[in-house]
Amino acid sequence: MIDIPDELIAGQRPAFVAELPGRAARFLDSWELRLNGPSMYGQCALVLPVLRADGTPAVLKLQDIDEETVGEPVALRVWNGDGAVRLLESDDDTGTLLLERLDSKRQLAGLPDSREATLVIARLLARLTAVPAPPGLRRLGDIAAGLLDRASAVLPRVWEPAVRRLLADCAAAVREVADEPGDRLLHWDLHFENVLASDRAPWLAIDPKPLAGDPGFDLLPALWNRFDADEVRWRFDAMTEVLGLDRNRAHAWTLGRVLQNSVWQIEEGHAPVAAHLEIARRLRGHPG
Repeated sequence: MIDIPDELIAGQRPAFVAELPGRAARFLDSWELRLNGPSMYGQCALVLPVLRADGTPAVLKLQDIDEETVGEPVALRVWNGDGAVRLLESDDDTGTLLLERLDSKRQLAGLPDSREATLVIARLLARLTAVPAPPGLRRLGDIAAGLLDRASAVLPRVWEPAVRRLLADCAAAVREVADEPGDRLLHWDLHFENVLASDRAPWLAIDPKPLAGDPGFDLLPALWNRFDADEVRWRFDAMTEVLGLDRNRAHAWTLGRVLQNSVWQIEEGHAPVAAHLEIARRLRGHPG
């Protein structure tokens, strides 16, 4: 028997939730695992602490497959533990993963100094984006083209003129760089809660939603997590320096992430997230 938290059930497809007990039993048996602690969960996955046949601690990650999660094992294989959690087994048909066990009680989000935490993110991104993306992943060029089309459709719905102008500026910035979208392997979601401590490395990234593109597109999560408006420019400058990025391009792609998140919100009938808009305001006119 496995425990499926109510919070996970509420946010997932009923069919996926119904499959979880059988899927867990299948992989516990086929990968010779035994449960070794209470269930954990994120927004999209059930995570079971397990022991392998030789006693090695690991976690079994059970998740639904979508355009974001399908590339996770691909990216983890490429990184092979360098800056990210190590992949031990995977099943492409179900998206089920067996991962090395990190210390879930020590998130980077718990580090008191947010600037130190930002530098940890930057150093991890420098390692993760140092390699070219393998074939078959989502590509930033395609995402950017579709985003600009969607933005044109939804911006007229934004009733506040200042916000509409701000998002139009974000779209203009994306147009400037869209013809050179990059080819690096991006994590896409590296914020402070997606970094855990480990015995073999001080900090390692988890839960990538990978795509191929420019590393500047990977900066926004560390700007809005533990949001501090007065720290936006410092974080942006620190990360671009550690990664050695062209600041104008990083500036444009960061505004592109603000646009992406805002378009999602507007399409769902919501206002753009205030913190994202403030990041765009703080960075607008500050590319270098």
